[in-house]
Amino acid sequence: MPKLEYISQFQKVLVHSNFCQSAGFSTQRFFNSSSKNANNQVVRETNPSLVKAAFREKLIDERVKAKKGGGEIRIDKIHQRGSLTARERLELLFDEDSFYEFDQLKAHRCTEFGMGKKHIPGDGIVCGHGLINGRTVYSFSQDFTVFGGSLSETHAGKMMKVMEMAKRVGAPVIGLNDSGGARIQEGIDSLAGYADIFQANVDASGVIPQIR
Repeated sequence: MPKLEYISQFQKVLVHSNFCQSAGFSTQRFFNSSSKNANNQVVRETNPSLVKAAFREKLIDERVKAKKGGGEIRIDKIHQRGSLTARERLELLFDEDSFYEFDQLKAHRCTEFGMGKKHIPGDGIVCGHGLINGRTVYSFSQDFTVFGGSLSETHAGKMMKVMEMAKRVGAPVIGLNDSGGARIQEGIDSLAGYADIFQANVDASGVIPQIR
């Protein structure tokens, strides 16, 4: 294989590896093949095609997890008390098939109090934009099935991103709140998130409509 072509393929592997890590995916199984050499040693697979295939598989799995939120048991509890889930509320609010979600797989980065082992894609809030009666509207909906809808650093960041994007295009923001408050495991980072959100509310006041 020509040297430049080899380097190009290797760069693609690194790009996918770095993207997986930034999205919270483990890349270990992407590069570990079940095959072994003559010395009974595991042979690591660095074929870009296999890396891409494994990434796509993981991406689909993570998207399914994000849409399930905290899981079927917690969703059933929400329904039993006569409430709707975060996604069901957005489906009713927006015109059919018009809502576009962003940051669907973004998760918290807290490692304290066992949180390092508890990562749910989306981190308890669904954010995006769509059409309401044909007009562009931005919105976020807190998901009580994920950590009680508690606000983390990441959760707050996603909420502020919605407001910032709405200001750029002069569109209204609708917030659907369903939260137990600050995520105590994150301590001051969570409280700082509230401060940032309140400041964003002030900055958007008089600039765009805000309904919460």
